[in-house]
Amino acid sequence: MIDEEDGQLGIHTLEDALRLAREREMDLVEVAPKANPPVCKLMDYGKYLYRQNKLEQKHKKMQKQAEMKGIRLSLRIDKHDLETKISKARQFLEDRNSVKVQMVFRGREAAHTNLAREKLDFFAKALEDIGQLEDPPKKQGNQMIMIIVPLK
Repeated sequence: MIDEEDGQLGIHTLEDALRLAREREMDLVEVAPKANPPVCKLMDYGKYLYRQNKLEQKHKKMQKQAEMKGIRLSLRIDKHDLETKISKARQFLEDRNSVKVQMVFRGREAAHTNLAREKLDFFAKALEDIGQLEDPPKKQGNQMIMIIVPLK
């Protein structure tokens, strides 16, 4: 049996342990049931559960869920503007977020998917040191989409 300050109290019968717990206004909790003899501890179980819950909340708050960030491009985007979008995507990947790159077609631009694929390939090549292509460029309606995820 272990007391509330983690000091050993020795081996007691169940009746003695329960009586001791009632005297100290504590709960008797079995911590190692497979040990011979089983190990029990005197503690305030409600306070223990409260602390465990607070600790779980703290750990949950510290975890970061990866988000999907989006970047939209046009087929007529200039080289400097594309480099600006690449640097923004680099920031997203450094923050451990996935990046969804959309090439939007307007009017007759949809006929030039080869040019769009070249720009998207250039975009992916510029980021291959920090991210990898999860979903290669594919056409969906009036846009072409690819997904880049951060390297492990």
